[in-house]
Amino acid sequence: MPKLSPTMEEGQISRWLKKEGDKVSMGEPLAEIDTDKATMEMQALGNGVLRKILINEGQSAPLGQLIAVIGEPDEDIAGVLSDAPAAAPPKQEQKQEQAKAPEEPPPPQAKAAAASSASAPRAVDNGRQPQAAVSESGRMIVSPLAARMAAEAGIDLRSLQGSGPGGRIIKKDIEAALSQPKAGAAAPSYPRVVETGRFQQAGASSYRDEPASEIRKVIAKRLVTSIGPVPHFFLTTDIEMDRAAEMRRGINALDPDLKISINDIVIKVTAAALMQHPEVNASFQEKFIRYYEHADIGVAVAIEDGLITPVVRAADQKSLSQIAAEVRELAERARSRKLKPDEYTGATFSISNLGMFGIDEFTAVINPPEGAILAVGAMTAKPVVRDNEIVIRQMMRVTMSCDHRIIDGATGAKFLQTFRKILENPLYLVV
Repeated sequence: MPKLSPTMEEGQISRWLKKEGDKVSMGEPLAEIDTDKATMEMQALGNGVLRKILINEGQSAPLGQLIAVIGEPDEDIAGVLSDAPAAAPPKQEQKQEQAKAPEEPPPPQAKAAAASSASAPRAVDNGRQPQAAVSESGRMIVSPLAARMAAEAGIDLRSLQGSGPGGRIIKKDIEAALSQPKAGAAAPSYPRVVETGRFQQAGASSYRDEPASEIRKVIAKRLVTSIGPVPHFFLTTDIEMDRAAEMRRGINALDPDLKISINDIVIKVTAAALMQHPEVNASFQEKFIRYYEHADIGVAVAIEDGLITPVVRAADQKSLSQIAAEVRELAERARSRKLKPDEYTGATFSISNLGMFGIDEFTAVINPPEGAILAVGAMTAKPVVRDNEIVIRQMMRVTMSCDHRIIDGATGAKFLQTFRKILENPLYLVV
């Protein structure tokens, strides 16, 4: 298992691009590996024949573990295989059956109807019966998020054709299935009447075990190393956004192709405030504190299996239009898992915006070794008091999580003061 990203500790085989017995050449794509942040191609390190696959699709291996053997067609590889871990069988869904009360056998006509129903093909478009996305090893290929969505919606995964790599069922396949009109209205079902005072005891809930994706494993590990060892404290302030919103509308009216968002403005203002407060643009390095000359802003982007933070480098030196274009491009490649490692590591400060989901206020967990992260809520119209009068203003609440080892309360408060001043008066950006 090769190291395909700086923070990678193990990889998950998403798809083998070659099968046992295929000829391979050095540098030729051999498999797709799910790392902690992206899906990347693993290239063959030599010429020959793929003699043995030791790790199946959907299974993980730590860095350096033998996952396949390339050799000459008649080469003896018994010595190599004897020291290698055996390939585990494909993981199957594990279910715990609910306890059921004995039932009377169904009448013959019910058995016939059930047999007829079981043998009938599912209703599909274009007269074709959909095929389940299954790998060569026999394992159904489905992302954890898609599996969870299907379970919640009662969708049979075997009835879907995946649109992901190798037929993998992904989020958009579930969304497409949910948007399809149902074949016909089912007969109404009514709950069975239970005599008052008597209750049926249901068994334990059934469940499904799925291997955690590499990105979810890394998120779990990094959160443990952040919220515990890093002493967090939080600062919250409300910001009047009317002028920022007006500026955004004016810029986009001049050139609709720019598509400036409120989040783009927040990124630019954050970078400007960091340049005025370099003690916040810093990271704790055990024996010293590192101060950065430029604001490399990490922008949290939700992807199918978790969260990734593409980095806008030197945001303090870029215009709003440059930031907007770069964020859109980075976010698109993040969702398709095409980012390079240096594009999602090494931020000096991060921003997490959940305002588009209608979240008013939240706290974010610092991404070590960064010193702070800004949690941005929704911009909503609220009544506020101005000059002893109640008026309606577009308000937005932000909360900064600070690493107390490098940022004191007053230091963080002064940064937020500057951030608020610029965002409420965005003409400061051109001064």
